[in-house]
Amino acid sequence: MRTCAERPGRTEVHLVRWGEEDGALLAKLVGDPAMMEHLGGPESTEKIAERQGRYVRMASGVYKVVDNTTGEGVGFVGFWDSRWRDESIYEMGWAVLPEFQGRGIATAAAAQAIALATAEGKHRHLHAFPGVDNPPSNAICRKLGFTLVETCEGEYPPGSFMQINDWRLDLLAEPRPA
Repeated sequence: MRTCAERPGRTEVHLVRWGEEDGALLAKLVGDPAMMEHLGGPESTEKIAERQGRYVRMASGVYKVVDNTTGEGVGFVGFWDSRWRDESIYEMGWAVLPEFQGRGIATAAAAQAIALATAEGKHRHLHAFPGVDNPPSNAICRKLGFTLVETCEGEYPPGSFMQINDWRLDLLAEPRPA
């Protein structure tokens, strides 16, 4: 599956279903201390391999973010089934390699993933849970029309607690920012 976003003055990207060949990109994203600063630190080689297998096996929702000009994988975006406050929801996350940050890539990729989640039609709400100390991810939520529901304690990875913002997007609401 491929979708495109054209954003003048920004790096243009499209999403490609996560595949077997994307393990090295995943290691750069979740094995790097700087990349995982807001998520409890870098993952071990074993955890990365486990995550890679899970992403490949998922029927939908996990995508490599690809630079339209170079064809290079520059990040990840995904949404998956979850439960929150007694509701079945999609949970969403994203990551862009440091050398590609600040170009609107994560916002464009998340917008494309939101369109895919909406088209799936499985859940009414999509949530993102960035740490309160992660201004870029919180800004993406604001730009994409999420509503800040609350600040609360979250656990990620298991055993590691932090303050998070619960951002919710109603997938049935119209219109939505692009």
